Amino acid sequence: MNNLQQTDQIIRGWLEELRMDVLREMRDPLAVSEKTSRKDLVTNIDKSNEKKIVSFIRKFDPQAQILGEEGSGDDVKDMHGHVWIIDPLDGTLNFVKQRDNFAIMIALYIDGKGVLGYIMDVTSDIIYGGGPEIGVFTQSHELKAPANLTLREGLLGVSGPMLVHDCYNLQAIDEASSGVRILGSAGMEFIQVLTGKQNGYISHLMPWDFAAGKILSETLELLVTKVDGTPVDMLSSNDVLVSTRNTQKDILNMIR
Repeated sequence: MNNLQQTDQIIRGWLEELRMDVLREMRDPLAVSEKTSRKDLVTNIDKSNEKKIVSFIRKFDPQAQILGEEGSGDDVKDMHGHVWIIDPLDGTLNFVKQRDNFAIMIALYIDGKGVLGYIMDVTSDIIYGGGPEIGVFTQSHELKAPANLTLREGLLGVSGPMLVHDCYNLQAIDEASSGVRILGSAGMEFIQVLTGKQNGYISHLMPWDFAAGKILSETLELLVTKVDGTPVDMLSSNDVLVSTRNTQKDILNMIR
């Protein structure tokens, strides 16, 4: 691999190329199918994007393992060495129904440590990317750590089903916050927290949903844990909380 600054520019180039492919392919009818339910969709673009990202990584980092949502990568059993975790199109239901509010996410972990993470807001053409050694940047500016707001001082992103079923006392947590927002895309929710527009986000997530956001969030002094405050499992599904430190403290007090 090249140094991190060069790698950063290479990955940003991949994302710009993928965005142009998505915009072009969106002009044609989508091939949409259900995975686990009518609300869990996959399209031809999810699949083609993942194959492209896997191809990019294989050429760039041929010894790496790749964990991807649509199964084009490897059967990753551990986080040893270079592990890339990718979500080729996050927020597929939004993509199909709205043609908006969806993201592409790429993360690189080395021996379990988050090194580089990227979330691309495709329709806005903004890449949020970087890591602990180089900082977090869009194409135009560096992001600073958001204010360490308490739960009551800000908005909270949540999973709709978790709120409806009152998981983790979420309805009371909603009442204690300034209000909740439901965007339907983990990547887009992470962006809200990274930029200080929300001070937290709670949802049931797969590794490809949170891997990139975890790196970016922790670089900006945010916390990414399970909802009970314990460490996330990078190779399994988790009920995830990303938040400021004060918001996490408030939420842990309410669920305990």
